[in-house]
Amino acid sequence: MAEARNSVTTKPPAKVSKRKYSAARKTRRIKTKITRNHTATVTPVAVREREKAQRVMTARHQRMVEKAKVRSSMPALEPVPEVSAVKITDISGIVYDLPDYQAMVDMYDSTIRSIREGEVVSGTVMGVTRDDIIVDVGFKSEGIIPIHEFPAPLNIKVGDDIDVYLEQIEDSNGQLILSKQKADFMRVWEKIREVHDSGNQIEGRVVRRIKGGLVVDIMGVDAFLPGSQVALRQVPDFDALIGEMMSVKIIKINRSRRNIVISRRVVLEEQRESMRSQLLSEIAVGQIRQGIVKNVTDFGVFIDLGGVDGLLHITDMSWGRIRHPSEMVNLSEKIDVKILDFDDKTSRISLGLKQMTPYPWKNIEQKYPLGKKITGRVVSITDFGAFVELEKGVEGLIHISEMSWTQHIKHPSKILNVNDQVEAVILSVDKENEKLSLGIKQMEPDPWGTIEEKFPVNQVVSGKVRNLTAFGAFVELEEGIDGLVHISDMSWTRRIQHPSEVMKKNDTVEIKILKIDHDNRRISLGYKQLNEDPWPEIARKYAVGTDCLGTITKVLDRGVVVDLDGDLEGFVPVAQLGHKDLEQPEAAFTESESIPLQVIELDRNQRKVVLSVVAYYKKRERAEYEEFLAKHEPKATAMGDAMPDELKATLTEPSAKTAPAQADATEPSADGAATETDIAATETPAEAEAAAEEAPAAESSSEETPSADTTETPADDVAASEEAGEEEPPKAE
Repeated sequence: MAEARNSVTTKPPAKVSKRKYSAARKTRRIKTKITRNHTATVTPVAVREREKAQRVMTARHQRMVEKAKVRSSMPALEPVPEVSAVKITDISGIVYDLPDYQAMVDMYDSTIRSIREGEVVSGTVMGVTRDDIIVDVGFKSEGIIPIHEFPAPLNIKVGDDIDVYLEQIEDSNGQLILSKQKADFMRVWEKIREVHDSGNQIEGRVVRRIKGGLVVDIMGVDAFLPGSQVALRQVPDFDALIGEMMSVKIIKINRSRRNIVISRRVVLEEQRESMRSQLLSEIAVGQIRQGIVKNVTDFGVFIDLGGVDGLLHITDMSWGRIRHPSEMVNLSEKIDVKILDFDDKTSRISLGLKQMTPYPWKNIEQKYPLGKKITGRVVSITDFGAFVELEKGVEGLIHISEMSWTQHIKHPSKILNVNDQVEAVILSVDKENEKLSLGIKQMEPDPWGTIEEKFPVNQVVSGKVRNLTAFGAFVELEEGIDGLVHISDMSWTRRIQHPSEVMKKNDTVEIKILKIDHDNRRISLGYKQLNEDPWPEIARKYAVGTDCLGTITKVLDRGVVVDLDGDLEGFVPVAQLGHKDLEQPEAAFTESESIPLQVIELDRNQRKVVLSVVAYYKKRERAEYEEFLAKHEPKATAMGDAMPDELKATLTEPSAKTAPAQADATEPSADGAATETDIAATETPAEAEAAAEEAPAAESSSEETPSADTTETPADDVAASEEAGEEEPPKAE
């Protein structure tokens, strides 16, 4: 049997794909897990549900259980006999036959009115609540109307009869829909249409303000009054019109939309046109009329005279000074004005307010005589002075020149402010031009009245240097009294380029009074006049032809300036420096260098000394001159080319064959020297004169301050003085 069993052939399993094999294996694993989990958790879940049911029982369940127990303990009720039908006699004990019953039905139907939607019906107020009015119109139910539809809800009482509009018999809630506003609109519509067609006016009361305008009650109907149609000009506050009665015109109606548009502006325009025609026929120049301030601008005020506007210019509002018309009038204010001018063609009216008061400049000479001391208030400050108000409409000017005797005031605001009370003196009165000239410096004595006694001419005084300018120095003699030391009065011999070379600001210096100009309030001072004039001695010491040694202090394009005696300057023109065609003296000469010179011109009046190197070497030997040229040879210039032609003609080469010694007086010597007569013969008078005139020309073209002896002030100096706030007085002679 074992053999047979072993001999049985088994069928090999079918091949399964790897994907199907994995899926089948996964399914077996999941089913096994579910079965095991279910059997393991059946008992715990049942226990938990039972415990939860016990906990969930509430008080309500407990009450229901208790009531059920009570009902089960109550005795059973007796059964009620059943009735097949109920008769009228079973209720009231009265038997009604069919005619009586029909009569009662007819009587009930008569109490219900036959009404239709879209009609105006009469109703009775049955109740008043905070938000609604309950109205009975004879229908099976009452209607409710919102209380805001009534113009005066406080006057509504129970039992009042009112007309309402039936909008809907029954809405979705079975409610009767009524409207008081629509009833009023239907009732007065014909009257409103007649007023619109005829163009008549109608009275209305402003109820409330809405966006774009106002709501006006007209005969119980709300009408819209646009903001542009409220008045002739813009109304600043619409709320102020609420509750007011006004006459309006109906300009547009729409029955289907129950829209009524009214205008008050049209009524006012008609009234204004009527008043305008009447006013134009009565108006005349000189009349005094009352008007209302319509508009306030920067230049004046527009006054409504009653249909016609007039202009009250700011200059005609007050005799005094006002900055803006709003200082005197306010918008919508009633004022009396005077008609100044009227144009029939353009209907322009000029008005005046100040003309209603007396003219303040009348008898001005008697009120403010010359020399009278007054007190006023500063109302305005300008660059040239300050305006002072003496009374309303009368102002005077304190010029800047009338503010101080001695101080140099640059602007009136330095000593005065607006609204200051000042004392002044009447200087002049111009009634025709309405001008008063005032002065505050006249309140004190004039210090220039006794200036000659304090500072006589030629007196030596001391003062403090207050300011330096290009043309001189201002020295303060006492408080407010200044004098000028001109640049030409600072040194006898030196040519001063700027006053700072001699004195500094805030220095205390001694000066001499040269001249006093009382009319122009100027004092001319001198610094060099403290010493005697050295030019008479200089003229003797440095006469023409005198040889001297000079030290170069300045090299200019036209020559050099030399120092002769420590405090005396001389000038050497470029043509007299010894070099031919020398264009740039700085190429051959340097400052602080000493050179031999000879005086060729001396002018005491102009206080100048002109010297020459050429004239000096005319009396010298040739070797000395050549040595000088070699020492002062310009760059890239040969020595022979630099020698002047006049020296070439006189200075000859030494010869082995010389003339006898007796001819030395008329011929050049063996060492090359020339006689004075021969050298002088080579220089013509015209050349000498040209050389003398060249020196002042050279100085005048240099970039220096004008000479000290010049009495006129250069333009640059005047400009500098104006910047410094000073005015140059004329130089003392």
